[in-house]
Amino acid sequence: MALINCPSCNKKISDKAPTCSHCGFAVGNASEEDILRKQEMQRFNKRQSLQNQSMLAMLLFVGGFGMWYWGGSQPTDLQQNIAVGCSVVGLVWYLVNRVRLFIMKRF
Repeated sequence: MALINCPSCNKKISDKAPTCSHCGFAVGNASEEDILRKQEMQRFNKRQSLQNQSMLAMLLFVGGFGMWYWGGSQPTDLQQNIAVGCSVVGLVWYLVNRVRLFIMKRF
């Protein structure tokens, strides 16, 4: 009896188990096509999640920059510090997600 990764949830299960005890995927009855389709769906969902996060990061950056530029606050005000912080966090978050998407598409 060996441990394999479930094609659906990637958790360890027995190779003799008919279904995954974690997610209920019927490993015993699944064909190669079913397994490949499930893995492709997981990659698609992961890519969509990263793209959604990139959009949120971009909105955070633009909102912070707009608040900083048009806010009319002094350089020492809390509003400007928050705006600059939002811009920096949004930009870094966006760049990290773009790198993650590039790595995901590459491999």
